[in-house]
Amino acid sequence: MPVVNDLNSMKIQLLKTQIIYLLLVALWSLPAAGQSLENLRYFMQNGVGRANAVPYGNNPSAGHYVQSGDAKIYYEVYGKGKPIVVLHGGIVGSPLEMGQFIDSLSRKYQVIAVSTRGHGRSEMGSVVPSYEQKAKDVNAIIRSLTREKVTILGFSDGAYTGYFFAKTYPDKIDKLIAIGAGEWKKGFRDFNLTSETAFAMDESYWKQQLLLRPEPQRFEEWFNTIGKYYNSVDLGQELFKNIGCPVLVMAGEKDQNAPLKTVIDAYFMLPHAQLSIIPNAPHPAFVVNFPAVWTSIIPFLNE
Repeated sequence: MPVVNDLNSMKIQLLKTQIIYLLLVALWSLPAAGQSLENLRYFMQNGVGRANAVPYGNNPSAGHYVQSGDAKIYYEVYGKGKPIVVLHGGIVGSPLEMGQFIDSLSRKYQVIAVSTRGHGRSEMGSVVPSYEQKAKDVNAIIRSLTREKVTILGFSDGAYTGYFFAKTYPDKIDKLIAIGAGEWKKGFRDFNLTSETAFAMDESYWKQQLLLRPEPQRFEEWFNTIGKYYNSVDLGQELFKNIGCPVLVMAGEKDQNAPLKTVIDAYFMLPHAQLSIIPNAPHPAFVVNFPAVWTSIIPFLNE
């Protein structure tokens, strides 16, 4: 009987994993207007799987601001030790989606969790929210906190910001962990998200985010601005070949936003890179299989 119970438990766990994967595949394929994706907030934003979850991105006891150019950028600090900057994904991203990383890293490191320009409590400013600008914002935070070199852990949009930071400020970065971000050829995807389609994806999440934002009246302007920028992005050898620090390039095998070939191409362009592909995982690989992601990260950090 114990063998039967173990088998049943394994089957149930496998079924749960398959359901989560299918929902995430739907989540990360941008929907048409009016299509409902009720699970976005559950899987990416509410700290699922974390006991006594900290409200990362909205935690006054750990929150700070720094002036970067024409915008105030919000960040939170947790733990003590060597500094690690954690950067969330774009558009629907927030520090809360990086909760398992912050929980785990803050036991040994000083974690600097950033709400990137235009996200959460950070202002939009008036300049294009480019990766160059976001790298400048991260530099302003680091400059206010430490003279040590930092490690950056970025997911998707945060990983591209990490690439630009590593290229622009080589003397300020020790290592980079880039999850779900490969070579980006102009026109690969069409970014045309509006407030209408955003609310169709997850009305509860966006209502919450609008309460956090210092300039909620600029919500539609923000979508237009970031959409135009993303549609102009073209990232290849000129970026990757000029990154001198060690980089751990990570991705889910079935990443829809950064397909496997683009990630491997970036890996080959980087002078000092390691590669970790999480089997059968989509874009937010760490949500589906955090233990596998974490197992790849630990040796890289300890080198």
